[in-house]
Amino acid sequence: MLLISILCLLLSNSIHSISDLSIYFNRTSILIIFFCMIQNVIVLLFLNNGLGLHGGLIKITSITQIFQIFVLLVCILIIQLTSFYSKKANIYLKSLNNIKVNMFKFFFSKELLIKNVKYKIQKIINLAGTEHMKIMEYPLILLFIINGAIFLMCSNDLVSIFLALELQSYGLYILSTIYRNSELSTIGGLIYFLLGGLSSCFILFGSSLLYTNSGATFLENFYLILTMDETDKINSWYNSYYINFSLLIISIGFLFKISAAPFHIWSPDVYDAVPTIVTIFLTIIAKISILVLLLELVYYTGSSANNSWLFSLLMCSLFSLVIGTLLGLVQYRIKRLLAYSTISHIGFMLLALSICSIESIQAFIFYLMQYSITNLNAFIILIVMGLSLYYYTSKNKEHKNLLDKNNSPIQLINQLKGYFYINPILSLSFVITIFSFAGIPPLIGFFAKQMVLSAALDNGFIFMSLIAIITSVIGAVYYLIIVKNMFFYSPIHKVSTYLNKYILYFNKQSKNITFSYKNIIISSSIAITISILTLGSGLFIFISKEWLSMNTILVQRLYNK
Repeated sequence: MLLISILCLLLSNSIHSISDLSIYFNRTSILIIFFCMIQNVIVLLFLNNGLGLHGGLIKITSITQIFQIFVLLVCILIIQLTSFYSKKANIYLKSLNNIKVNMFKFFFSKELLIKNVKYKIQKIINLAGTEHMKIMEYPLILLFIINGAIFLMCSNDLVSIFLALELQSYGLYILSTIYRNSELSTIGGLIYFLLGGLSSCFILFGSSLLYTNSGATFLENFYLILTMDETDKINSWYNSYYINFSLLIISIGFLFKISAAPFHIWSPDVYDAVPTIVTIFLTIIAKISILVLLLELVYYTGSSANNSWLFSLLMCSLFSLVIGTLLGLVQYRIKRLLAYSTISHIGFMLLALSICSIESIQAFIFYLMQYSITNLNAFIILIVMGLSLYYYTSKNKEHKNLLDKNNSPIQLINQLKGYFYINPILSLSFVITIFSFAGIPPLIGFFAKQMVLSAALDNGFIFMSLIAIITSVIGAVYYLIIVKNMFFYSPIHKVSTYLNKYILYFNKQSKNITFSYKNIIISSSIAITISILTLGSGLFIFISKEWLSMNTILVQRLYNK
């Protein structure tokens, strides 16, 4: 269905050339993804042990179906940011009876003039900072990325894995540079393309070594080869370190793409350069698909005695925890800080993968889901904060000299100074989200870290557990810096003089129209999304039974126990 929808959108884009129609294409994409999600739910209900398609190149299991539904749901929440105006304005009129309609009295009634003022101010507020809603190709590229992510999670062969990975990656490369008038976006997309191509070379090289040394491309074949007894005749031409060395090279490519340390150099620069709405896809969708694929590789190769390639995941987990925490302390740009926060969280997920036990896999699935939801909520709130400040000005010269403010309104942490006095509810939602990142109880992030640490201690990873605990405590410092700026400083933003002049233009004779920060409010769709995600993070302790039970069932079906 996704492929047919992509073809239909291609034809629609070739027919229409009006950029304002892109908002309707985004809404159409939401309907397409919603129907695909329903289709996956139906397949999951009738799925027993699994299903192989196209000669075994694609394998559908309970875990892949659950993550497909999860990815589609996350994509719906992201695309709605470009499908509906994120803010609107309420104009308060003090004295309607004192309005004088001198120059308009022959053309408009008093009521019609008031409606005209409201409509035009409402329109100028809604259209402010919405360049991302005017790109016709945006929903089409997103469908390509979603298609690649779904194929990657279901791939059961080295060839299909590489093709699906490139389909997803090239969509992300194009999406990063789709803002043609943004110099920063072009630079970030070029860096991402060059280094992403380098990581693909590692994956292709490792895959070729696997095929050369084992003569197989299916993942199940590697499990059979690794579990063979040493007395088998195959050992006359096969050595166990062949597959481990090849998997080590492949894992380097995958770790590069998910920005795990020490292969993380590109991610802070790219996340900071590309528009914020593109950063969401880079930090969530790409990581979910690749980490689910790594879970499949660990399942097929980690249960054997010759699983030394998993040591590379353990070392990357150590580096990610340390580097993501220490380098995050010196950041003053908020997206770079969130990039290092992501690296630290990847360290926890890689730790759970490298342990390779039933408890650790359960912790990994739970951590990946909660991280995606929490990170999505953080970026949505950051985008809405930026759009709500679009008609505010600051005397800070550093804020005025920022580049690409239309696509990334909030770039510095000190831009959030005193935001609590502008929108208290949105500020509290953001604080709950970043406290969940820090792992403060009783938020959902605390339970995720607790599950990973419990699995690590049960399997004897005491040193890694100590490192994870210490880095979590240190990492809470840069989260508290954000809280300090939002709550413990007076607001530095004032309503733009341009907007005030626009209001006074319609009301030169009687100042009956007032405008302040309370007039700009978040649209209903985005407000509901933020509310649900925030309440889910904060009240997880009351709904934990169902979520944890689902994780347990998935892991038991994976290991057939």
